[in-house]
Amino acid sequence: MDETQALPRYALYYAPRVEEALAVAAGRWLGRNADTGEARDLVPVSGVPHERLLAIVAEPRLYGFHGTLKPPIALVEGATERDFLDAVGTLTATERQIDVPALELGALQDFLALVPAGRCAPLQDFSDRCVVEFDEFRRPAGEAELTRRRAAGLTQRQEDLLLRWGYPYVLEQGRFHLTLTGRVKEPRERAAILDELRRRFMGFVDRPLAVRDLCVFRQAAPGRPFTVLARFRLGGGRRLTTHVWRAA
Repeated sequence: MDETQALPRYALYYAPRVEEALAVAAGRWLGRNADTGEARDLVPVSGVPHERLLAIVAEPRLYGFHGTLKPPIALVEGATERDFLDAVGTLTATERQIDVPALELGALQDFLALVPAGRCAPLQDFSDRCVVEFDEFRRPAGEAELTRRRAAGLTQRQEDLLLRWGYPYVLEQGRFHLTLTGRVKEPRERAAILDELRRRFMGFVDRPLAVRDLCVFRQAAPGRPFTVLARFRLGGGRRLTTHVWRAA
């Protein structure tokens, strides 16, 4: 493991607030809430063994329910967690809520997610800003990380993005998504999971999503779960744990 892999990682994500219905539904599906740290048993899915269901949700459960705006980074030498939080607070103070017209259940490669039903330019622009404006805090990826990313098979454009921004699926190569599963390839299993997701998330499909917050998620060490370190209200204000801090 290189030095970069051993450091805490920080990501900029959208995540619904803990009291919102979408957060409740996602917490039940994944068996974990990244805001509260609460873990719970998974609700069974007909036709899918419990151990297999655990494997299917293992990765999104580790990361917490979210939509990526800037992928996880280790902080560059000399930058502190407080520096990063202050910079996020400065950006969000000038932003406003983003309204996604509608969500749908979709597939990205072999995993399933809630995605915007059509291109949402304000959300894409905001995501691009997060990638670019916070790159000064990103410690360059080590060779082990680059090799791992390349193993998926990258286009030349994705390779260029990997080298410039530390991740191959950003800017025009990225698509905002709220991940619900890991890879699900077997057709019958995939159909069973899709049916279950349609049932559990039917109240959010073909309906708008209000992106009100920008969250800083933190992973203390490799293999540890990501948790919400800070939640910034777009338009000003920061909530740390259970406290609300309003921007001056």
